[in-house]
Amino acid sequence: MSEALRIGTRGSPLALAQAELVMGALRRSDASVSLQVVPIRTAGDRTHRSDVSLDFTDEIDRRLEATEIDLAVHSAKDLPAVSRRAIEVAAYLHRGDPRDCLVLRGGGKLRSLPPGARIGSSSARRKAQLCAARPDLEIVPIRGNIGTRLEKMTSLPLDGVMVAAAGLIRLGWSARISEYLSVRRWLPAPCQGAIAVAVRTADQRVGEVVGNLDHLPTRQAVESERAVVATLGGGCNLPLGALARIEHGRLRLRAALYAPDGRRQVTAERGGNPKAAVQLGQRLGVELAARGREGGFTW
Repeated sequence: MSEALRIGTRGSPLALAQAELVMGALRRSDASVSLQVVPIRTAGDRTHRSDVSLDFTDEIDRRLEATEIDLAVHSAKDLPAVSRRAIEVAAYLHRGDPRDCLVLRGGGKLRSLPPGARIGSSSARRKAQLCAARPDLEIVPIRGNIGTRLEKMTSLPLDGVMVAAAGLIRLGWSARISEYLSVRRWLPAPCQGAIAVAVRTADQRVGEVVGNLDHLPTRQAVESERAVVATLGGGCNLPLGALARIEHGRLRLRAALYAPDGRRQVTAERGGNPKAAVQLGQRLGVELAARGREGGFTW
C-alpha cells in the first residue's frame, strides 16, 4: 500500500497510546504499510461538565465519512449503540483488562478507607457500585482524561479515583493501581478494555487490511454487550454493567442495572453459542429491562 493510512483518534495520551497499539498490530500484519496518526479534538474533549453526555466518536467518524482519515480508533465502550450506516468496525483488538480499579492517594484498599473519604467518578454505574459497597463514602463527580482525574486527587482534593484498569495499563501506570476490583462483584461498563477500529464500509481495500487485526472472541463478547445496551436504549450514562466471556466454547454474558444510590440492582445472565452473540445480548437485554421495570427502575 503506497499511500499512508491516516489513523484518526482523539488527542489524549490514552487515545494516542491505543492508536500506537493499532499501528503496531498493522505493522506486524504488513511491514510495508505506511501510517500517519491524525489527532482530532472531539466534543467530549471540549467539555468538563458532569451533567451532559460525552461524545468521543461522532466527530472522528464524520471525518472518516468525509475521507479525511482512512480509519478511526475508538475505545469500544465509547461507540454509539447504533453505528453510522457508512461505517463499520473492521476489527476489535484482543481485549485488555476489563476491570475497574482504584487509585488511592494513601494506597491501601477500599475497605481501609475511613468514613467520609472522597472518591472521584462521574460514572453513574461506578457511583452506584461504590455506594453499595461503602455508603459512608463521598462520591465526587470528576471529568477529564485519566491524567487529569489523577491530578484531581491533589487539586480537589480526593482520597482516590475509580477508573478503568486498561487505561492505566496502556499508559504504563499500572504501578499506581491500589486495588483491582473483581468482575464478580464489580461488573464493568459494556465493552470496557476493548479497542475498536472503524473504516468506511465501502472502502474494501482498507477494510481488508484492518480486518486482519480482528480478534474474534473479543468481537463476539463486545457485540453481545453492545446488544444489551442497544436493547435497553441506553448510552454511557446508563448505570449498567455488562461483561461477556467465552468459556469452554460458550459465550457467558452477565449484566446488571443499578439504582443510583446503589441500594438495589437487577441482574441477568445467559449462555449460548458465540456465533449468536448479538441475539444472546438482545435476549438478555429484554430480560433485564423486564426485571428493571418490575423493580421500579427507570432509565
